[in-house]
Amino acid sequence: MKRILTIFLSVLLVLSVAVPAFATGDPNIDGGGGGMGEGSSSSYWNPGMDGVRVSVVNAETHAVVGSVIDLTNQNPGTSLVHFGKVCKLSYNGGRSLSPKVGGYSCIRPSQSLPRIISSGSFPASISAIRSYFTDEQTIRGISGYVGIDFEKLVGGKYKIVIEPIAYFFFNGLQYAMTATEAALYDQQVNGGLRAKMLSLTHKNLPLAIFLEKADLGYPAWSGSTTQKVSNSDIISALGIGVVRFNDITESPVVNSFDYEYRVDTDVITSVAVSGGQSDPDNPVSVQFNIQGTTYTVSNVYYPDGDSQLVWVRWHTPTEPCVITIDVSVVGGGSAKSTVVCNITDLAGKDPPNPIATDRNDAYAASPVPTNMEATSASWGIWSPRWHENWEWVPNWEKCWHTDHWTDADGKSHTDHWYHWVDRGWWEDHGWWEFDWNGYTATLTAQMDMTPDDKSPAATGNTTKSGYGVQESVTAHVRTNQSAAVTAAQNAVTYFPEFGYQTYWRLLEPTIIGKGSSFAFRQNRYSTYNRRTHFTPIWFPDGAYTPYTWLLDCWTPAGMLSMNLTDSVTIRGNLWEEWHIAPANPYANTRPLRVLGGHFLTKGLKVYEKEKTDYHALPRSHRLRPHGDARLRRRRCGRGD
Repeated sequence: MKRILTIFLSVLLVLSVAVPAFATGDPNIDGGGGGMGEGSSSSYWNPGMDGVRVSVVNAETHAVVGSVIDLTNQNPGTSLVHFGKVCKLSYNGGRSLSPKVGGYSCIRPSQSLPRIISSGSFPASISAIRSYFTDEQTIRGISGYVGIDFEKLVGGKYKIVIEPIAYFFFNGLQYAMTATEAALYDQQVNGGLRAKMLSLTHKNLPLAIFLEKADLGYPAWSGSTTQKVSNSDIISALGIGVVRFNDITESPVVNSFDYEYRVDTDVITSVAVSGGQSDPDNPVSVQFNIQGTTYTVSNVYYPDGDSQLVWVRWHTPTEPCVITIDVSVVGGGSAKSTVVCNITDLAGKDPPNPIATDRNDAYAASPVPTNMEATSASWGIWSPRWHENWEWVPNWEKCWHTDHWTDADGKSHTDHWYHWVDRGWWEDHGWWEFDWNGYTATLTAQMDMTPDDKSPAATGNTTKSGYGVQESVTAHVRTNQSAAVTAAQNAVTYFPEFGYQTYWRLLEPTIIGKGSSFAFRQNRYSTYNRRTHFTPIWFPDGAYTPYTWLLDCWTPAGMLSMNLTDSVTIRGNLWEEWHIAPANPYANTRPLRVLGGHFLTKGLKVYEKEKTDYHALPRSHRLRPHGDARLRRRRCGRGD
């Protein structure tokens, strides 16, 4: 009777929050799960010990905005083991697990959460979860917790990310984990978490919330909603829901490509192989057919119920195209059968040559953009290890004996008798165990903008508008599996005068390796073919801040990239360095004062502040209006 009353009260609680007074937002949330397995005295989960992690992200850049919070109806305590407040997007961007003991904090919202994680006796209601996180009162509460104004939050620029959390005991310690954290942690402990908490951490927790439609770079989940899932499935697709706000019309981005690469680049293409266990006695192999060439990856291992990332390194063509890679798995298991790659070219969008009469009176500074950024990645390889378990196999046989003897009367007798002898043997009844060998890669980089070192107007990091600037980008990749990681191979720079759009410069690699360097390509408008970019003469005084996206550092877990900026200071403009003087030294021997500068004429040589020989100038810099009274114009510097 007590159990029935408990169930009734639980259902009543769910119904009490299932119908909000006002709905706000469009939920992209679905869920599954099912019965629970057996636990132990030191590793167990109590149904209802759940919650959610809530993050607000920029809809375009996917950057986390404001505070990340955990919501729960429970009181899990503060001394448990946790990994901080980290959004799933941050983990997939390269953030690593950072365990902490104690200091855990969570929020018990005034409007109670519905049940998040299903169990055998207490199924969660996905409709109640959707309703809760689109309720205006809930959204207003979240806006206050994360520190973002409600009207700004629902204005269409942001999305709310929802991740299920479980509070459970593992090996005697209490943990708080999202689905993604559980999968990453299981990799670190070589499947130990999965071995003891399988139904929770690899079924009910990750399947509690997933996407109905692809969003934020994650696919819609199309697999089973009641069966156990692998670590790679969890990390790449599960344990995430999204609430979006459509007050601002947002055109969906249709992308049918699995990868987007650049031309003439070393890249890595990966697939996840799963299904059963890769028997080390008969290991799985994977074949990639790329433009008529077959690449074979042999000896692929993974434990039952998990998966292994398999990858191939290849070089893209020199022209843009779309390539379909056929993938086949030999020896059991399955993987994605085709991988579609879009090969693009970033070259050919160099800015036009600025001229002295350019104007842009309506110029307003644009915010510096942010492209996808991931500065670290992790992956691993399952390595099989035989666990010996020698057992004696009995084989009892009769051992016959014949005895001859003579009795007291001298009569001979023959007796046949036997006894049992164990003629068994030792057999190894062991099993395969799998160790997880983890690998990482980290990308660091620096961008330096400086005035062109031939600019006569430069002082330190300050120059006049109209002159050139130079750029240097240095990048370094650190990894413990060099064969599986490429260098950072491309860098593209965008400029503030174009609002960081329309035109850009694809930088030229000057060094390629684990340490790479990039600079502007030679500018065809430069007199001396300098690696320079000319600032527009109309650019206002202040910071001139180009933006660079460093990319194409490929790993089995995806591409590493970085957003970089640096500035030079604009003070004054090139016109202050121009002058006009007659070529005939007798026509006018008085010094000319032009734009505040004093200039002297000496025969056919014209000097500006006694710096530059006129005859050293190309003819394109000379202006001859008419006859003997011609004037000559010198545009001093332009970075040259």
